[in-house]
Amino acid sequence: MNKNTNNDRQPVTPQAWIGLDWGHETHAFALQDRSGHAEDGTLKHSAESLHQWLNDLAKRYGGRPVSLAIEASRGAVIHGLLQYPWLTIYPVNPVTSARYRTAFTPSGAKDDLPDAHVLLELVRDHAHKLRPLEAQDPQTQKLARLVEVRRHLVDRRTQLLNQLTSLLKDYYPQALELVGGLNSDLAVDFLDRWPDLVTLKAARPSTIKHFYYAHHLRRPEILEERIKRIKEAVVLLQDYELVQVSVLHLRLLVDQLRAFRKHLPVVEEEIKTVFAAHPEAYLFRDLPGAGAQLAPRLCVAFGTLRGLHADPASLQKLAGVAPVREKSGNQVWTHWRWLAPTFLRQTFVEWAGQTVVFSAWAKVYYQRMIAKGTKHHAVLRALAFKWIRVLWKCWQTRVPYQESRYLQQLLQRKSPNAVTT
Repeated sequence: MNKNTNNDRQPVTPQAWIGLDWGHETHAFALQDRSGHAEDGTLKHSAESLHQWLNDLAKRYGGRPVSLAIEASRGAVIHGLLQYPWLTIYPVNPVTSARYRTAFTPSGAKDDLPDAHVLLELVRDHAHKLRPLEAQDPQTQKLARLVEVRRHLVDRRTQLLNQLTSLLKDYYPQALELVGGLNSDLAVDFLDRWPDLVTLKAARPSTIKHFYYAHHLRRPEILEERIKRIKEAVVLLQDYELVQVSVLHLRLLVDQLRAFRKHLPVVEEEIKTVFAAHPEAYLFRDLPGAGAQLAPRLCVAFGTLRGLHADPASLQKLAGVAPVREKSGNQVWTHWRWLAPTFLRQTFVEWAGQTVVFSAWAKVYYQRMIAKGTKHHAVLRALAFKWIRVLWKCWQTRVPYQESRYLQQLLQRKSPNAVTT
């Protein structure tokens, strides 16, 4: 892990500078060292090739500092590079390198090696304007991967449920009424057993009732209504061949849904375990509206490197909730920040939405802004902006947020968000 921090980093002149353009099959690099030696080349896309190259560099420069720029801040390549403590890694936003390239190549000509040279120039000549990568501790890194995997699975499950709903509407709409919600064991087992209306209508009422009993649906009035609904149901799609195709598609989707229902709880249980063991979980687990899913995400958003965010504004900007103000001549306009990590922004905005329900001052602020005509999502971004400032202070001082204490401060300051009784 790169052990440098903002607090203890001393300016050291690198022995060499490298621009590494990471591709899908090959990776281009451009290198220049203090002696003036320059070279460029390509690496095969393999772990062996990467580590052999890095080991050769370690021998060549005796393990002395080397600065490397790359258009990435995460992923397997970053984890590989972080294993070499003599490397200082500078993640470069693709927009930055693209604009730099355009400034000196108006024609727009582009290929891999020039990209590597652009990165080399940036890290060699403008490192003071770049921010070196600092790796979080292993627990935070693991938790970060887990919460992102969970979000990915939830998004894919949502997409799958939408596909399943659309398919059933096309040939078997009665199933949507008969199973309740699709994301349930009852729905999965029902569709697996009776994938079309003809098969369902052939089943005995007693068999169907037994099925519902086994899935803990035993209210007589609901059972009778569903049995009646099945009896009166009419096939929507008359063409049996087309129904067969739909059934094949349905079985594929149901199998995928069953897999999501099996593995998502495993990921959530692992998140719970890792978060409980995190040394700073106490700062996030009792936040209003955070709950089992958002509390670990907030913990990851802040991490443990306090020098990484010396003030709340740095995190507000990184998360994309701080507005951007632009000026040209006599014109001034404000817009939201386009280039921000989507998952990080979602974390703060989603949590802000939950605090409207669970935090008294957040609810007052939300209602006040809505009354002024501000749109819902704009209010949540503004509320997230305020919450980051509050939570940053708690994080820096290592003192958990207390709603009653903060409400008292708002009253003392005569804030419009103060709650009066």
